[in-house]
Amino acid sequence: MACDGRHASVGKCQCNAAPPESILLGILSAEQRSEGRWRPPSLRYHQQQHRSPTREGCPCHENRQVVLKSPELTCKRASEVLLKTAAFIQNLPSFYQLPPGDQRLLVQQCWAPLFVLGLAQEKVDFDTTDISAPSLLKQILMNQSDSEDDVRKIDPLGAPFAEVQRMKSFMGKLWSLDICAKEYAYLKGIVLFNAEVSGLRFPRFVQTLQQEAQYTLMEFSSLANSSSQFRLTWILGSLAILKAVSAGTITELFFKPVSLDANVEEVLLETLCPQ
Repeated sequence: MACDGRHASVGKCQCNAAPPESILLGILSAEQRSEGRWRPPSLRYHQQQHRSPTREGCPCHENRQVVLKSPELTCKRASEVLLKTAAFIQNLPSFYQLPPGDQRLLVQQCWAPLFVLGLAQEKVDFDTTDISAPSLLKQILMNQSDSEDDVRKIDPLGAPFAEVQRMKSFMGKLWSLDICAKEYAYLKGIVLFNAEVSGLRFPRFVQTLQQEAQYTLMEFSSLANSSSQFRLTWILGSLAILKAVSAGTITELFFKPVSLDANVEEVLLETLCPQ
């Protein structure tokens, strides 16, 4: 029965678990109880002294890793979104007015937020499920080598739960605001032409392109929506959320389930910026 109890706790957060009493403490407690002297603290006392933060503040909660619940369907749709993202960039004459070096830098730094906007535009909703961190003990028991590739075959790394939740929250807000296709296009222009990207040869020209996209978005929204000021304030302010979504998270969540060697950035650069 004791064994069953131990198995029941596997995979659960241990932050709120009371520390087990040691064998030495148990022996001393029994002896001193028999002599009528010191009495050990109760289990309730241990729980109070070692009480952890709430679940929301628990580091186990924040550091969770997740994977797609339905990777076959979602990864297929993600690949379609990636193709449409590449097509969007290819159809921008202003992008190809930039020198090849600036083109490559913008693609490298901006493809992930562009992809998230594409997911939102295509209404790609998805669910995730928790995974365990790679287990060294499991690796040893299965007689595997200690290379990273072998560990990944046993336990996929997954994507950070907190980052995925921010991305899903951002997409949900866009859906609630009923962003139209033209607005998505202008938003993508604002994201792509990011003059803050380090190393650009012509940052002022890039900034001009971004300002043009932003002005066009403001003009279009003011004509199409009576509550345009609120929508624009939120939309433009929320673009900072996209910067927090890393390319590694996008690759890990949507493309590594199909191919462990997936390199989305390299594929996009070969497609959009051939040397």
